[in-house]
Amino acid sequence: MRFLWIFLFCILTSSVFAGEIEINGSYQGDNLYVQNPYAESGVGFCVFEVMVNGRTTTDEINSNSFEIDLSVFRFAIGESVHVLIKFKEGCEPVVINPEVLAPRASFKTIDIAVKNDQIIWKTNHEAGSLPYIVEQYRWNKWVQVGEVAGKGVPGTHQYSLPVRMHSGENRFRVRQSDHNRKRQLSPEVVVAKNKPEVSLASMKVENNLVFSEPTLYEIYDIYGRIVFKGYDDTISVQGLERGEYYLNFDNRMSVFTKQ
Repeated sequence: MRFLWIFLFCILTSSVFAGEIEINGSYQGDNLYVQNPYAESGVGFCVFEVMVNGRTTTDEINSNSFEIDLSVFRFAIGESVHVLIKFKEGCEPVVINPEVLAPRASFKTIDIAVKNDQIIWKTNHEAGSLPYIVEQYRWNKWVQVGEVAGKGVPGTHQYSLPVRMHSGENRFRVRQSDHNRKRQLSPEVVVAKNKPEVSLASMKVENNLVFSEPTLYEIYDIYGRIVFKGYDDTISVQGLERGEYYLNFDNRMSVFTKQ
């Protein structure tokens, strides 16, 4: 008899439970809203339990829409949040605004400097883990030269990344971009590099472009499409068609001819 009761309980449980919706993100000070249809049986509503970071909420879920109040958990901005919504068979709830748990570009720069060919920056007010993009101003544009994962949690954090300096004045900054396409930028840091300009052996080549020392470079065709980019003192151009190409290297912009 006891075995029969357990068996029936398992059947009833599996018939009620259909699935789960999981949302992972970071707390940004906003709550989640859920559209909650009636259960297929016509008795009660679709959602039967909501859990936040492993704890069942006390929100009133017996309604065709309800709010998951995250403020009661006293999360710090940027703290990790895991929401689990359990619902019955034959229906499915809809989370209206899951994007409120997406990380936001909100960091504040405490300090930024370049020392010993490394950019070092210190920040706070991160609201979720987003990558820091390190950019250098070269060839009349900002060029991405590296990426560092942000910690995304409250507090003050320091980051660093090796950078390649060109001759003359060097400008750097870091940025973050979030799902709303909002960009947060650090102040620029400017440092002069006392080194000779990189030179090119010849502007007309058949096989290889040869620089006086290793340098960052970009090669574009006449339509503005990038062909090669990298860091080296020699570039093989044997596979290129004859003609003119735009060449960016060191802190210079020029044109060479593939013969």
